[in-house]
Amino acid sequence: MFSLYLKEIKSYLTSVVGYVFIGVFLVVTGLFLWVFPNINNVLSAGVADLQGLFSLSKFLFLFLVPAITMRSFAEEQRQGTLELLLTKPLTDNQIITAKFLSCLTLLLIALLPTLIYIVSVYNLGKPIGNIDMGSTWGSYLGLVFLGATFISVGVFISSITNNQIIAFILTAPICFILYFGFEFIYSFEVLGSFGYFVKTLGIDHHYASISKGVIDSRDAIYFCSVTFIFLFATRISLLSRKW
Repeated sequence: MFSLYLKEIKSYLTSVVGYVFIGVFLVVTGLFLWVFPNINNVLSAGVADLQGLFSLSKFLFLFLVPAITMRSFAEEQRQGTLELLLTKPLTDNQIITAKFLSCLTLLLIALLPTLIYIVSVYNLGKPIGNIDMGSTWGSYLGLVFLGATFISVGVFISSITNNQIIAFILTAPICFILYFGFEFIYSFEVLGSFGYFVKTLGIDHHYASISKGVIDSRDAIYFCSVTFIFLFATRISLLSRKW
C-alpha cells in the first residue's frame, strides 16, 4: 500500500495538477488575507486571528479538492489500468486508503506554508503574541477534517465514472450540498424542533463550531463518520465491477 501511496504522491507532484492546487490555494488566501480590502483582511480587521483563512478555505476546497480527486479512479478506468491495479496483491481497502491519503497529503502540503501567517499575526499583535494559539490549532484541525471529508466524496465519485470532468462536475455540487444544503433547509424554519436535527446533518454546523477552535468529540465523530461512509461507498463501487 505504501508503494501505491508514494506513486500517487509522485504523480501529483510531477504533474501540473498538484502545483495548481497548491499555488491557487496559497495565492488566493494570501491576497484576500493581506492585500485585497475585505472582511477577511487581517490588517483591515485589526484583530490578531486567522478566522479569515478558515472562512476562505472552505470555499476554496469546494472547487480545489474535486480538482485533485477527479483523477484518482477515473483516470485509472480511462486508461484501463484499474483492472491491472485490482489484480495486484493489494486489497480494495488498501487501494482506496492509498489514494485517499495521497490526496490528503497534498492538501496538508498546501496548508503547510500558511503557518507563516501564524508567525505574522503573532508578531503583529499588540502586545506581540496576542493570538489564541489553542483556537488557531483547533481551527487547523477542523480544516483538515473538512478537507478529508471532501476528498472522500471526490474519491467515491471518481470511482463511478471514467471521465475526470464528470467527476469534477459531480463532486463540487455534492460537496456544496453537504456543506450548505442542510443549513439552507433549516433556515426556512418549517420543521420545528426537527429542524435543528436536520441542521446537524450538514457540514456547516460542525465546521462552524470546530473552526472557532472548539474541539468537540461530536464534531470529530461527524467528520470521521461522513468520511468513512463515502470511502465505504467507494469500496462497494469497486466490488460492483466484479459482480
